[in-house]
Amino acid sequence: MLGDKSNNYFRFIFYPLSLFYQITLFIRSFFYKINFLETRSLPCKVISIGNITAGGSGKTPTVEHLSRLLQSKGKKVGIISRGYRRNSKKTLIVTDGKTKPKTWETFGDEPYLLAQKLDNVPIIVGNSRYEAGIKMIEIFNPEIIIMDDGFQHISLSRDLDIVLVNSKDTKDTHRLIPVGMLREPISNLSRADLVILTKTNTHQPSDYLINIIENVKCPTINNKIELDDLLINIKGESYALDIINSKNVYIFSALGDHEGFEKIMENTGAIIVGHDKYPDHYIYTPGDLKNIEDNANKNGANFIITTEKDIVKIKEYNSKVNLYAVRMKMVYKPEGLLNKYIEYVV
Repeated sequence: MLGDKSNNYFRFIFYPLSLFYQITLFIRSFFYKINFLETRSLPCKVISIGNITAGGSGKTPTVEHLSRLLQSKGKKVGIISRGYRRNSKKTLIVTDGKTKPKTWETFGDEPYLLAQKLDNVPIIVGNSRYEAGIKMIEIFNPEIIIMDDGFQHISLSRDLDIVLVNSKDTKDTHRLIPVGMLREPISNLSRADLVILTKTNTHQPSDYLINIIENVKCPTINNKIELDDLLINIKGESYALDIINSKNVYIFSALGDHEGFEKIMENTGAIIVGHDKYPDHYIYTPGDLKNIEDNANKNGANFIITTEKDIVKIKEYNSKVNLYAVRMKMVYKPEGLLNKYIEYVV
């Protein structure tokens, strides 16, 4: 009961900010509708991968999957991204598709991770997706550009608009920021060409969410997030996932969906003895890592486990407790529907 009162109190306090945010979104959308603000186009195909809530929907593994899918069809692909929480503001080349970046700080954790995992896919970050796209075309001349986190970036036209919705979303989280998690009204899902309901194996979609998706009347694909059979250490070396089976593991994460990560870890057969949770895109300090190590030791952990997105932000690690990251992948059903929409673009 106390928790409900506390939540209601914070909603009351933040409601004026949420209302101001809603008015700002309405004005912005209106200016685009009357062409006071311009939506510009790039001279190549553009596929946007985005979401309607703040974090945790699985955009990065979806961008990776789509890049590989397009490559398998013989297409030249490039990725443009804002590069959230990077320490630079310029439009920069993360990778030419061959040379891997050495550090993540200049580009952001997600573009850096994609650069490490993908080959022959150039990646450019820029606050203006249009400028990033123009630079991509001038230097690399791709046939298709994937715009990471592009649903709200309506200043750039796209040929296919894919929106991810986390299966754990509820009526309470579907309130505008900062009262809830919505980046724009849920009715704006109608702009999407395709909705992917993500992580359906870790979260049971509520009746509310199912009704929302059905009312939008947009083609929908279900998505499962699964673990690869490898663990990665801080040096990028690979180990078999089954080494943590039946072992005590302490996990930590800086994600938009900690619960989903924990449920996925439960499928490894490991015994989770604790979980340190940090805000999405959090930058770890030596003190944070020391606290995680202490907590792991207190709880008798044999291993410390995190995500690929988190481990790339850890430069040094000296502990008797081995640190690894699990690798995640997306599985889509029906896969044929995703292929159908991709074929339409390519």
